[in-house]
Amino acid sequence: MNLAGKVAIVTGASSGYGVGTAEALKKEGCIVWITSNQPKELKEVADRLKVKYFEQDITNPKDWDSLVKKVIDEDKRIDILVNNAGGGVVIKPLIEQTDEQIRLSIDLNLTGHIYGTQRAAKEMIKQKSGNIISISSVCAQHAWPDWSVYSAAKAGIEQFGRGMHNELRQSNVHVTTLMPSWGATNFYGAAALAENRDEETIKKIMKPSEMGDLIVFICKLPEHLAMPFIRVQPMVQEINPM
Repeated sequence: MNLAGKVAIVTGASSGYGVGTAEALKKEGCIVWITSNQPKELKEVADRLKVKYFEQDITNPKDWDSLVKKVIDEDKRIDILVNNAGGGVVIKPLIEQTDEQIRLSIDLNLTGHIYGTQRAAKEMIKQKSGNIISISSVCAQHAWPDWSVYSAAKAGIEQFGRGMHNELRQSNVHVTTLMPSWGATNFYGAAALAENRDEETIKKIMKPSEMGDLIVFICKLPEHLAMPFIRVQPMVQEINPM
């Protein structure tokens, strides 16, 4: 699959995996739109990568409507959607979380992905082609104290992806749930995952550029093949699941 000229949207692309993904798709010749709710950082990335940008809160359906309208008005189609935006909001025991924090965690890590998928899918069904990739987390399959709400949202993405694969398969729309673990992103530091880790170990976790290369690989699969699910984690990481 040649990606030159394909129109791609990457959410949460003011830092981390989103930047790595946007850069990789741009190198393949895609017309790339990046979105974020961090306007200053978003514009800086867009200017550096020479891509288009749109300030967006993925938890707001109206922002999705405005984004899709602008992309279709300017570029006539949507070929790739990377649902990358997300965040831990708070990582602490459920009884210490507020109702607003719980709601935001679910909206940011699940509902916003569903809004985007719905709107992109409408365009892709018309085209009879497209790739929708949603970034989940190994938290979806494992159980750690303090991570329950975040993990529940990520598990929702995994199940949602299964359903969407079957809904969209006959329209030649490819749906992939991509499940990473440790990554060199802002989330890694915000969740205190870097504490007590030596520098050599940190060097071996997944980099944004590596995420970008993996997403390009998925998008370049022959159209008659699907990759509904993929998990990637560093060799240095030991996971002892519940």
